[in-house]
Amino acid sequence: MLPETPADSVPLLTSALPVEDASRASSDLAPEADARRWFPTTALLVYAACRLLTLIGVAVTDLITHNGLVADLTAWDGTWFLKIVRHGYPAVLPMVDGRVAENPIAFFPLFPMAVRALACVGIPPAAGSLVISAVTGASAVVAVGFLARRIAGDSRAERAALLFAVFPGTFAFSFAYSEGIAITCIGFGLIALLDRRWWLAGVLGALATAASPVALAFVVSCAWCGGRAAWKDRTLTPLLAPVLAPLGIALYMLYLWVHTGMLMAWRLTERGGWKSYPSLSYPFHILYSFVTNPLGPTFTGQILLVGTVGAIIGIVLMIRERQPAPVLLYGLGAAAMAAFSHPVGLRPRFLMLAFPIVIALGTRYSGWVYRCLVAVSVILLVLFTILEVGSRSVFP
Repeated sequence: MLPETPADSVPLLTSALPVEDASRASSDLAPEADARRWFPTTALLVYAACRLLTLIGVAVTDLITHNGLVADLTAWDGTWFLKIVRHGYPAVLPMVDGRVAENPIAFFPLFPMAVRALACVGIPPAAGSLVISAVTGASAVVAVGFLARRIAGDSRAERAALLFAVFPGTFAFSFAYSEGIAITCIGFGLIALLDRRWWLAGVLGALATAASPVALAFVVSCAWCGGRAAWKDRTLTPLLAPVLAPLGIALYMLYLWVHTGMLMAWRLTERGGWKSYPSLSYPFHILYSFVTNPLGPTFTGQILLVGTVGAIIGIVLMIRERQPAPVLLYGLGAAAMAAFSHPVGLRPRFLMLAFPIVIALGTRYSGWVYRCLVAVSVILLVLFTILEVGSRSVFP
């Protein structure tokens, strides 16, 4: 059951809505019985259909390519996660030409730990990784729907959840990726923050930061809410959220230090193996390259350009929709972490992690505009799924 909406959140909601929608939003939020019954059923059915169609499509393709269904669905990140499940993390960083080579240390531990747990009960690691990704993708849809309802009411939450279910980045839920775990924990964690459930927010944050570095943006939300509440209420209890939330990544870094003898093992792997590093100029370089030579960007550059422009529009909408501070801070932080990370950028998978942007689109628009957004998302989802399976030239 969803927690009852505090009275002090209603002015924030109604002031963000057009006058003609305010009464409808209030009726959406009012009865506790309605809160018990609400569930993003349509979004989940659409999500399940997307996963099933992807499975069928890849299976048919494999009749021609003979690559193997499991091999296609566990490519990219899945390959590395399965290496962790089977062999663990390396104790010595592999070197090539004086720099750290690609190795599993770049990938956070919670997802392979869950796969290994399923392997202990007889589920093969490859199959377990796909099951976990699909199930946590479904729970991510639920988390996004509940969060959208918490801040915008039933009807708007329906739209946001459905849009998220077909967002281009959700192709990852058909493959062996950890995004579902991170989004589920962060989505419910943001609800916990809004309801001042500090223990729960902290624990969910710790799980999220053990699954993805993007979850550090959620730590910022915890610090904002916990710090303000601790100052206002003159109690240390709210600080449990920001203290617990970063434990996932902190313990992983500590483990790597002990295991490899190098405190910066993860950072060295990112920089050497994947040539990934923070760059404040990276999103501006993407925009500048297009402005100065519109026909020049590669396919990857075009993807990043669209993602960057989409993120800018989404951020404006998040602000205009007056999302609660912890939700807004997380959305801004997650988008910024991807945007300023060379060569990652705002690809659909990383833009999806900044899901308050998707919520803002779903809660802002209705009618033909919303239907166009859904249609475009479905088309892009199909294209990125095909790209994921059929190409190794552009990492997703």
